[in-house]
Amino acid sequence: MGHLLADRGIEPEIARGMAQVTEKISPGDYDLLLLERHLLGEDPGGFLESLPEHPEIIVLTRDDSASERAKLISAGALAALSLGLEDDVLSSALLSLATRRRAPRGGRSKLDDFASASPPMRKFLRLARRVVKGESPLLILGETGVGKERVARSIHSESPRAKGPFITVNCGALPENLLESELFGHEEGAFTGAVRARRGYFELAHRGTIFLDEIGEMPLHLQVKLLRVLEDRALQRVGGERTIEVDVRIMAATNRDLKREMEEHRFRADLYYRLAVVTLTVPPLRQRREDIPDLARAFADRSRRQLGRAPMRFHPDAMEALLRHDWPGNVRELINAIERAVLLAPGSEIRASDFRGAETWVATEAPPNPPPESPLLDADFERPLAEARAKLFAEFEKRYLEHALTRAKGRVGNAAREAGVNARTLYSMMRRHGIRKEDFRRTSS
Repeated sequence: MGHLLADRGIEPEIARGMAQVTEKISPGDYDLLLLERHLLGEDPGGFLESLPEHPEIIVLTRDDSASERAKLISAGALAALSLGLEDDVLSSALLSLATRRRAPRGGRSKLDDFASASPPMRKFLRLARRVVKGESPLLILGETGVGKERVARSIHSESPRAKGPFITVNCGALPENLLESELFGHEEGAFTGAVRARRGYFELAHRGTIFLDEIGEMPLHLQVKLLRVLEDRALQRVGGERTIEVDVRIMAATNRDLKREMEEHRFRADLYYRLAVVTLTVPPLRQRREDIPDLARAFADRSRRQLGRAPMRFHPDAMEALLRHDWPGNVRELINAIERAVLLAPGSEIRASDFRGAETWVATEAPPNPPPESPLLDADFERPLAEARAKLFAEFEKRYLEHALTRAKGRVGNAAREAGVNARTLYSMMRRHGIRKEDFRRTSS
């Protein structure tokens, strides 16, 4: 288990048995406490209550049943994860939970922390500052690693709700059968193992902000309930009948294409339009390369302070490598690269060789000679094979006709001969795609 967390940038400390756990626990020293199920005995609720003040607890269990998960959650565990999960799935879930519960370092985030010299980022910040004082829901879009949660936290810290809580929920990290209870709470006896009532994240965020990360992962039946909370500013706990009013500003984030998700009926259109009153799209790092030198120096200074090292500088070849790289993992990838370089650099200067794989870093945003566009780029691999193939063929046929008519300057007979079909067939194909010969004559003249 330790190596899974270390690979994700989390430094675990291993305790051998509960005696070491109780000896090591100190408030504020740890983000999460991971316990295997067998250590909790027959009464997990009583056991957890007997521990001294402790961080949030994740239970690792081999029993993946809904009743067992519910029992552990109602006993006070933050989450129950199956030991039967694949390593990468388990480590991703642990990373999401750790990130959500980790206290922000270095004080409150501010929008000024995103100060930038790049036009896309400055445009983004102008819009973000205009919505700080509002109460409307926000939808924050952007690729993985651009800092969507940090943006949401910064807006909250400058808003009238700054003194209220900021609650982060990763909708993709919690099992579907527990997400409803986590969001909306549950009443005593709502399901097997619910031995007492429990407030959900919406109630915990009262008079503050709730940030729903990976909103595109939310199941459809919970999207309906979320829409009701947005409309009514009230909720009902699982198993409850009374209505509980909540005063919460909702911010949501995703790296998915929600419009595409709506078309595929995986995301409700009414919820999308209610969430997207204001949409903020965080530019990826490759679109704001001007910021890379300042970001790199700031991250290096922070890392070397944490490691107790003297001030460090970047050799020109190191900065060139940073500027050349395309950063598919965005700011998160840059932070990891800098932390590793600071740790491994033998002296006070960071070289390109201190970055893992720097010799293969090549910017791909604007290749000098882009390859010809392939019709396969339009293929929809999420559709059934026959449907995807028909769509792809229709697009190819349309492009072929346009190309042939362009070369023939709109003369259908010439285009038909070039295509190896008769003129009647070509006319039929043109009608099917809404193509007119006049458009190509006008273009050629």
